[in-house]
Amino acid sequence: MDAQPKRDLSAEKAQLLRQIPSVDELLTGTRLSTLVARVDRKLVVEVTRAALAELRERIAGTHQIRALPLRRDEIESAIADEVERILSRSLVPVINATGVILHTNLGRAPLLTAAAEEILRSATRYSNLEYDLEAGARGKRDIHTSHLLERLTGAESAIVVNNCAAAVLLVLAALAKGGEAIVSRGELIEIGDGFRIPEIMAESGAILREVGTTNRTKLEDYENAITERTRVLMSVHPSNFQMTGFTDKPQLSELVALSRKSNLPLIEDLGSGCLLDLSEFGIEEPAVRRSVEAGVSLVIFSGDKLLGGPQAGIIAGKKDLVQKVRRHPLFRALRVDKLTVAALEATLGAYLRNAVDEIPALRMLRSSFSDLTERADRFLKILRPNLPSAGVVVDLVEGASLAGGGSTPAQSLRSPVLQIRSERRSAAELERRLRTGATSVIARIENDRVVIDLRTVFEDQESDLANAVAAALN
Repeated sequence: MDAQPKRDLSAEKAQLLRQIPSVDELLTGTRLSTLVARVDRKLVVEVTRAALAELRERIAGTHQIRALPLRRDEIESAIADEVERILSRSLVPVINATGVILHTNLGRAPLLTAAAEEILRSATRYSNLEYDLEAGARGKRDIHTSHLLERLTGAESAIVVNNCAAAVLLVLAALAKGGEAIVSRGELIEIGDGFRIPEIMAESGAILREVGTTNRTKLEDYENAITERTRVLMSVHPSNFQMTGFTDKPQLSELVALSRKSNLPLIEDLGSGCLLDLSEFGIEEPAVRRSVEAGVSLVIFSGDKLLGGPQAGIIAGKKDLVQKVRRHPLFRALRVDKLTVAALEATLGAYLRNAVDEIPALRMLRSSFSDLTERADRFLKILRPNLPSAGVVVDLVEGASLAGGGSTPAQSLRSPVLQIRSERRSAAELERRLRTGATSVIARIENDRVVIDLRTVFEDQESDLANAVAAALN
């Protein structure tokens, strides 16, 4: 029997390359011409060229020819899909079922409805952001939030920059550049994404003067470190970790007394920005007013943590120091925009109206175990009819939620949680299916079970959550 002649693969590939349509041919086709009519033509052309170049490269390479999209309709489809992918939003809503209220990766504190309304109004219209309506002249954007912050914290003055790290940088640049800032070694913390307090302080031009040891710092350590080069005393609240055992640090009142005695400003980085006493809800976090009333010169804190507002770094305290910080050239580079001002003003207003439950983060923190249990029971009634008839176990058990966002280390909130186990799917697979489904649900895994915590789920999301869980399990 004669041997079959060898296929000339190079000739076959050359033939395929000749069959690839040109950019112009594709753009005149129905699919892409319709696409060009509603999006930027340059984008479609760029994607088409890239798709054809990739196809040529794959044909010329070692890919299986049969696996390549060689029909014209397949090529057009691939191009259209890529254009749609580029145009789609990457920032999308998710359902936070983790029980972590101030989840840094999920945007920390969700805004209250009034804040969102103020953002929309300020974003789509002109405003008096920096215009004094009474004087008919240029004004300052600080006035919209400063008087509210002063009332809520007891501070003489307050300004806002874009986050807490920026506030630390600005304060030290304005008050300690070229001089020394004394801080305890036990407070040189690292915050999210690898940012370290010492590095932020160093960028300000201040010289970091570390005192004490990792676990024990005494008042005399501060006193002995003061020289003619000292510009400020610094205290950093370790809100994202807890040190236990053989530890010691000066009381805030002692540092205030030393500040007055040495005539050096005391700067306290409180981080979480707690404006209320939350101890009855199981959260022990120092309130900003406590520090102001104790005599701290400047208090620095975040807007999007326990305060429950937009991302911001707030500087509150003695008027002369706040004004000195405000006059520093970095202030303009770090100041907030009109949308942050609008959201922060609405959030602070809710505090003054004694309507803190309008603030989602605080409402979640303050939700009782019994109220959450009632919600979980109602949710199960919605969920169970849509679950597979066998192989799935859903238990309502006692668990714990977290404040999160670098706040309240080692403190948790007693919460009912749903534990879900499937015989068909592992916990990791189920978590992935929830995360990547039509509605993205972010859950956690404990003891090889997926855990759903309704404390961080908005009530109007419960139907979508039930559908997402059912879809992931089926």
